[in-house]
Amino acid sequence: MYTYTEAIDYLYSRLPMFTRDGASAYKKDLDRTIALCDAVGNPQNRYKTIHVAGTNGKGSSSHMLASILNAAGYKTGLYTSPHLVDFRERIRINGEQIDPQFVVDYVNSQKQLIEEIQPSFFEATVALAFDYFAVKQVDVAVIEVGLGGRLDSTNIIHPDVALITNIGMDHMNLLGNSLEEITVEKAGIIKANTPVVISESNSITAPIFINRAAEMDAGLFFADQFIKARCIEKTSTYQKIEIVSADSTEEFELDLTGSYQLKNVLGVLGVVEQLRKLGYTISTEHVRLGLAGVQRRTGLQGRWQTLSTEPLIICDTGHNEDGIKEVIKNLEGLHFEQLHVVIGAMKDKDLDHMLPYLPKDALYYFSNPDMPRAMGAEELAEKALSYGLKGNVCGTVENALNTAKVAYRQGDLIFVGGSNFVVAEVLASNQ
Repeated sequence: MYTYTEAIDYLYSRLPMFTRDGASAYKKDLDRTIALCDAVGNPQNRYKTIHVAGTNGKGSSSHMLASILNAAGYKTGLYTSPHLVDFRERIRINGEQIDPQFVVDYVNSQKQLIEEIQPSFFEATVALAFDYFAVKQVDVAVIEVGLGGRLDSTNIIHPDVALITNIGMDHMNLLGNSLEEITVEKAGIIKANTPVVISESNSITAPIFINRAAEMDAGLFFADQFIKARCIEKTSTYQKIEIVSADSTEEFELDLTGSYQLKNVLGVLGVVEQLRKLGYTISTEHVRLGLAGVQRRTGLQGRWQTLSTEPLIICDTGHNEDGIKEVIKNLEGLHFEQLHVVIGAMKDKDLDHMLPYLPKDALYYFSNPDMPRAMGAEELAEKALSYGLKGNVCGTVENALNTAKVAYRQGDLIFVGGSNFVVAEVLASNQ
């Protein structure tokens, strides 16, 4: 393979991919990841890491941490998934996407092993990211779990600190049908003698974290029990937040405006405190710069992002029960005449944990993203109608957005969401 496009096409076509194929691409052991990393000298052991898991908020939290570490002068790797527009979004150093030639060289050098052990797309790209960070000699890498935690490919690292954001009902067909079962999977990233921060505690999940941390002799810190956050001002581009801890009250500007970021920032600040105890040099000013410039420093997209002001279009990647509830909370904080919702979903998504929370007075534009896992727009519209949600069956995401734009009147709001892949197609068309 000579070009980046050839290398990526090979990985896409040759390997099972969760975002495209669903549960059949999820491999419930770490054997292939271990083999791939062994082949390149276990690069994940050559730099410091921070591990981030959770149902919602792990992507935003990972980007916030990477931005703060970058502001503090650390050469910082960031591995996240899925990507929205370009595969290279998944692997960044100080915000810069992975060098395309590195992807070509890696795939060529590991092609024989890939053919032999048949990893998933995610397993192969985790190993690729770990190798890239080692070759580029990062100081620290923030590693976001793909799915679950205990059996996730990223769980071969030995981080300085682990962060678990929120536990909610998602991917039940793989992780379990109760919060308790899902929490056990997420808690699987807790390592021996390694501090773990929990962003958001509740009475159901807390005992599971407490027991797992005790078994592993790991320090456990529930951030929301020691740190409080509130928004004191919000615009379309930032929110000013007040952070109250035991020994200080500080104000910060955060360039992520979703109300749910107030939960995420607690865990992020909890991790910062643990890193300071481990000898990292991170000042309050570094935190201030990092939080104010998350999007600029890391390239984060799709989190309560304003795409245009006239027509007013906002997108968000929230796609499960807790994510949709947070979207509704943000919508309730805005003033508009008519809400237009461009929406799509995956076939394997449990819509009973999403559709009941969507507003019945909105106009819906049902779409199916351009991928095999996508639920057909007609089927989605039929399911939505059973919850009193009405609108237009539009087919493609592009057609759904264009139809919403035609119906839009000044003072209205178009919201795009329901799936990462709906947001991804709209972002791609915006570039």
